[in-house]
Parts: sequence; structure tokens; C-alpha cells
Amino acid sequence: MKRIVLLGFLGVALLLTSMTVVAEEEPLKLGMIGLDTSHVITFTRVLHDTDHPEHVPGGRVVAAYKGGSDDLEMSYSRVDGFTEQLETEFGVQIVDTIEELCGMVDAILLTSVDGRPHLEQVKPVFEAGLRVFIDKPLAGSLEDAVAIAELGKKHDVPWFTSSAYRFYEGLQALKEADLGDVRGAISHGPCHLEPTHPDLFWYGVHPTEALYTIMGAGCEVVTCAVTDDFHVATGVWENGRVGTLYGLRTGAAPNRVTVFGTKAVADQEGGSSYAPLVAEIITFFRTGVPPVAPEESIEMFAFMEAAHESIRRDGAPVRLDELPGMK
Repeated sequence: MKRIVLLGFLGVALLLTSMTVVAEEEPLKLGMIGLDTSHVITFTRVLHDTDHPEHVPGGRVVAAYKGGSDDLEMSYSRVDGFTEQLETEFGVQIVDTIEELCGMVDAILLTSVDGRPHLEQVKPVFEAGLRVFIDKPLAGSLEDAVAIAELGKKHDVPWFTSSAYRFYEGLQALKEADLGDVRGAISHGPCHLEPTHPDLFWYGVHPTEALYTIMGAGCEVVTCAVTDDFHVATGVWENGRVGTLYGLRTGAAPNRVTVFGTKAVADQEGGSSYAPLVAEIITFFRTGVPPVAPEESIEMFAFMEAAHESIRRDGAPVRLDELPGMK
């Protein structure tokens, strides 16, 4: 009789364990905020389409809040089309408020193409205790970026932000290559401007993210030169390391990083894909461990703001620790 009872308990335990494993493997219910970027379609497609060559399992977009900015052409000209596509092609439910959205999902993708509303849009997400990925740019100002980080700490909610560039296969391979100690790096890539955002925040965030992927945090001072064709920002890191950003505003604008190591100098190779970023997002939603530390992301935005301030000072050097919120 005791053996039967014991076996019964073991059976229940195994059943509960099995149910837990199944529950962990159930796709996360994801919500989107801001449907004015092609990223909402790209992210949703690689998550939903199991036949996609770069399919990322583990999550499905079930609901979304439209958002949009009336004073940003790239937003208001596209938001209706992407919203309709999410509804018709992927069956995503469109809701009227972010608060309603938060009550329907396990985690949030904040994808608004405009960085300026991100602070207000993420507030109800943090209040709901939901993990959130904030698409680039994190914010429309350094002050807002710092405020987002402070809110995340206040509510004890994990979050991260990143350009897809950081997780490109070629850049990750370069980061892991045995080049010795990194003495410096040059990152070049597109840097188209948008009057509603500080110079580098809009598109220069991509090659800046690539530079920080290699250099990491620790930049102390930035100088920047600007012409009609270029933004060239040079940062001096602790221990004398130097990282330079070439923002290409006209003509061909490929992205690439060159790393100067004590053993070798190497260039980034390989193509581009959003799938590695989406995979990182799903892993983060599961674990709560951000693949990019918030402190590094905030410093990266301080780097870009320091470059902007250097231009205002006719190319004079600007220390990051003199910027608002960076002391």
C-alpha cells in the first residue's frame, strides 16, 4: 500500500514537472507599442513563420498599440499601413491603450520609430512589471534616456535596448576573435539626420552601437568634426584606448568595424540580419538578464550627446561626466 501511495506521489510529481516544462516551452504572448516602423513586420514574421529560414521560436505577437507621431513623416506616413498588415497578415489585435495591452501579454516590444515618446510609453510597462525591449533610439534626448534607466531601477523591471547591428554575425565574430587587447576601433556606417532628434541619435545610433560592441563602456571624452558628408566623433576611453565613429551622411554608407588589437588588426565580415537580435530579445524575456547592460546603453547615448555638444562648441572636447545625469 505504501509503495502504491509513493508511486502515486511520484507520478504526480513527474506530471507537474512535465507540465512545467511544457509551460516553459509555450510561446510567450508579446505586445508591441508603436507600429510605425518596418521592424514590427520583420520581428513578427521571424517569430510567427515557422518556415522562415531565420525563424526564431518562443514568442508570438498577439496584441499591439498603434501609436505614431504626427510631426514625423517617417511615422505618420507608414503607421496605418503597418498596422493593417499586422492585423490582416498576422492576426494581431489592435488595442486602444498601452495599459490594456499590458494586461494581455507577457512582455513588450516598444518599437516606436520616434525616440521622443519612449519615456511616456514605457511608464505603464514598468508599472505593470513587464520586461521590455526598447527599439532604437532609446530616447529623443540623453535626459529621457537617463530617466528611462532610473524608472527601470525604481520598478525593478529588467529592460534593454540595442540596434540590430550589435548582434550581426560578423560583428560578434570580430568581438570574439583573438586579436589580443583591444587598443581601439573605427566604426563607419549610415548617419542620416532627422531634425527632431540630436544628430547621431536618429541613424548614427547604428554604427555607434557597433563601436560600443567592441569598445564597451569607459569612454571619458569626445570630440566631433562635421561636414556636409560626415560626422566624425572620436572618443578616448580609459587606459588611452581610442574609438572613432565615421557617420556617413551621403553616398554609399556600408557599415563595418575595424579593430586594432595588440596581436592583430581585423575587419568585420558577413551580412546583416534582424534574427539574432530577435533571438536575444526572446532569451531576455525568458531569463530577465539583458544582453546589453543599461549602463552601457546610457553611456552610448552620452557619447552621441557629447559629440553633438562638441559640434556646438566648434569641435572642442566634451567630457561625458559633465553631461546632465552622467555624474
